[in-house]
Amino acid sequence: MPEAQGSELPTSAAEVLRLWPGGARKRFGQHFLVSDSVIARIVEAAGLSAGDPVLEIGPGPGVLTVALLRAGAEVTAVELDRDLADYLRVALPQLHLVQADAARTDLDALLPAPGWRCVSNLPYNVGTRILLRLLMHQPPAERLVLMLQREVAERLLAPPGDRHRGSLTVAVQARARVERVCRVPAGAFRPPPRVESAVIALFPTPVEQVPPDLDEVLRAGFSAPRKTLRNNLVHAWGAGAEALLAAAEVDPGLRPAALDLDAWARLCVARRTAQRTAAP
Repeated sequence: MPEAQGSELPTSAAEVLRLWPGGARKRFGQHFLVSDSVIARIVEAAGLSAGDPVLEIGPGPGVLTVALLRAGAEVTAVELDRDLADYLRVALPQLHLVQADAARTDLDALLPAPGWRCVSNLPYNVGTRILLRLLMHQPPAERLVLMLQREVAERLLAPPGDRHRGSLTVAVQARARVERVCRVPAGAFRPPPRVESAVIALFPTPVEQVPPDLDEVLRAGFSAPRKTLRNNLVHAWGAGAEALLAAAEVDPGLRPAALDLDAWARLCVARRTAQRTAAP
């Protein structure tokens, strides 16, 4: 297998893919990025300096990996496909390669030094699960630059009142500022997927700013997204829910997608206060 080091690293996606003797495998949901312009946008959004520790999940044959290495990053890559992992160990010896399932493996053993970034084209079937794990990890990332299915990206970006807004939206926006980087058409991949993609950048917020019971409150509040908060919370918490909504200064007739982050935080505070008051 070919080796590439330092200035000998490939300079284009096409060149990287020519070096990989295999193809994309359906069972792993593989679609390899071939657009140099999209790769450049991703690396630019990552804001890398020489020596920055970067985690890449699902590097495939190394198209984005090579661009990260050329930017001077110290890259730790996690690849599920054993053949690709074996190939990358030889083709990119400067890469720290872990052959594992990133959705299941211990992140503490994978994540690089403090100040780490994650720059990845996440596997779409487990992308949101991995994203939430990354956002909850301590110490937090400097930033995450992730490619996701466009529909998922739109959900993560959705403002209050948007039809795409759901419990995942609030859970992510409470933990990070989310910014759009670019849309990615299906033609930017080989083979082209059946869906469009999008790249987003996430800048994690301090963990102490996230209400500890937020996810539990979101499950109750979004249990039936088309129903009002009053209906959802009375069903989950009983008759006392209306008093909690009043204490949080939240209109009980609103649907959950209408609430902003501050309203959800007030609802969490009101519930904790009520629980402390009721405790013997």
